[in-house]
Amino acid sequence: MATAAATHTVFLSYSREDREAAMPIIAALEDHGISVWWDGLLAGGDRFSHTTEAALEQAEVVVVLWSARSIESHWVRDEATRGRDRGCMISVSLDGSEPPLGFRQIQYIDLSGWKGDASAAQFTELLRAVGHVAAEPGTQLNFTGPAQGASGGLSRRKMLLAGGSTVLVAGAGLALWRGGLLGGSRPDDASIAVMAFDNLSGDPEQEYFSDGLAEELRATLALNRQIEVAAQTSSNMFRDGSKGAEEIARALGVAFILEGSVRRGDDRLRVAARLVNGGTGLEQWSQVFERPLRDVLAVQGEIATMVADALVATLSADDTIRTERIGGTRDAQALDDFLRGVALYDLAASESSDRAALAAFDAAIARDPAYAAAHAARSRALTVIGSAYSTGAQLQATYDAAMASAREAIRLAPDLAEGHSALGFILTNGKLDMQAARQPYRTSFELGYGNAGILGSFALYAGFMGDFDDAREAVARAERLDPLNSSVFRTEGAVEFAARDYAAATSALRTALSLNEKVNVAHRLLGDIDWLAGDAESARAHYEQEPSNLSRLCGLALTDAKLSGAAAGEVRLAQLVTEYGENSLYQQAVVLAQWGRSADALTAIEQAWQLRDSGLVLALNDPLLDPIRQEPRFDAVLRDLGFLQG
Repeated sequence: MATAAATHTVFLSYSREDREAAMPIIAALEDHGISVWWDGLLAGGDRFSHTTEAALEQAEVVVVLWSARSIESHWVRDEATRGRDRGCMISVSLDGSEPPLGFRQIQYIDLSGWKGDASAAQFTELLRAVGHVAAEPGTQLNFTGPAQGASGGLSRRKMLLAGGSTVLVAGAGLALWRGGLLGGSRPDDASIAVMAFDNLSGDPEQEYFSDGLAEELRATLALNRQIEVAAQTSSNMFRDGSKGAEEIARALGVAFILEGSVRRGDDRLRVAARLVNGGTGLEQWSQVFERPLRDVLAVQGEIATMVADALVATLSADDTIRTERIGGTRDAQALDDFLRGVALYDLAASESSDRAALAAFDAAIARDPAYAAAHAARSRALTVIGSAYSTGAQLQATYDAAMASAREAIRLAPDLAEGHSALGFILTNGKLDMQAARQPYRTSFELGYGNAGILGSFALYAGFMGDFDDAREAVARAERLDPLNSSVFRTEGAVEFAARDYAAATSALRTALSLNEKVNVAHRLLGDIDWLAGDAESARAHYEQEPSNLSRLCGLALTDAKLSGAAAGEVRLAQLVTEYGENSLYQQAVVLAQWGRSADALTAIEQAWQLRDSGLVLALNDPLLDPIRQEPRFDAVLRDLGFLQG
């Protein structure tokens, strides 16, 4: 790129508060013979006067100076939008701030450390960019921005294998798709990733609302089988804004990217949405919605309609596009309570956060008793609370309440996939009625074909029941929708382990660990595979890395007994019983069966059934229980669970 010549004209857009920082840039550009139009002396109300607009339209290059202050300026954003649309915008960061959503497809020049030296590398880069854009408007440029720090993940409860999801480590996931191991498939024309909406309220506590709005849009769009929607976990991999639309689209295998931002005031809502073609990086459309806060649901529906219209351009007369959330609400406060509950449930930090999520779902239902999605979410929260924190009569009451909420969700919205999935979840993990769970899980699969979480839950259930073809179909679909989510590959590993295809299980589990080295259960399953192959040393290495202490102690009881003697194994088993008591009966049965103590193992299995230990969902296909599999007492428990008929 040649240095800019004197004939080049630049329109400089910046916040008036940044004038002191802008002046050295103006002077240095003019020293290099560039004609700079800047309007810092105009009053704010005059910024879009005829003179300003004419200069903006006539300039060869629009240089936008971004800072924490200019990002908040409507004037700067409007000028930047025009420069971007003309294909002649250059982004410059004055203080290290990233450009806002909608202006990140072209990386920015970082002048935050510039001392005014016109020969410095940063300023030379700006000069070269001006010359290049003036010569070739519309060119996609790559400039040097500050190094991106590793993004952190939210903590998760040690969730039930049948319903959990795990936050992934971003760096490992990005490395995988860059290497061609994940994503990168040819996208369908009607496929989209809805990125996490930026929270522009200035209040981090409002993050749940912007995230929730994006997820509600995903749920609505996914109702349409004509549209393929990337799942939340994989989409959120890119929430730091460091990747452009084309790169994200390649990673997720989608044709379009929907970006947005939310600014929420006391009684006003401003939502900006932008649909970008993932193949070209070009904007399909963008729109800003400014409404009273009570109209948030109408805004959501309008965005969904615009996206659906853009993605599905050729439909037969019989096709119907759905742009309203099944089982949703028309009450803005109920939606707010629901989104707050979802954020707390997904956080899963402790019993208090789980109970706070339940309280939020209760509040949503109090506002709108017909809010089916809130009833379904309430059922899942109650199931987790019962499984993790309740005992005795309280446990049964909690499970009964979860059942009632799931059934109410289905009554209110028979086509709500989340309602049927919640019913399957409580029947499986709470009531341990595996046969009764078959129909709701099957219905959830049919209705939730575009929801990776529902597909994953169904896949696990199908694996528990030995319906491996169904499980594999669901997993394959979930991986297509959520290719960077470690829990999806962990699910595949669990299914293949139950199917005894240990090579396929190992491959899937290693992929899960490459996405998130701390994902629970994966090391335990790899350890079990090595244990069954007779490699106790390798098995112990995996068990020692298992984050779930319950699973880790179970595995170490086996390997310590083998490698260090029976007494060492007994120490581990005693530790397991001391720390987890009756909640570890299934794991105790596994250890005892592998030690050849069949009578004790059968007693533990029967006690687990009497106490409704959720570990029993694994019993039908768990290879570690093979030593007692032919025993009539074991067969009787399988029949009680509903695994076997007759």
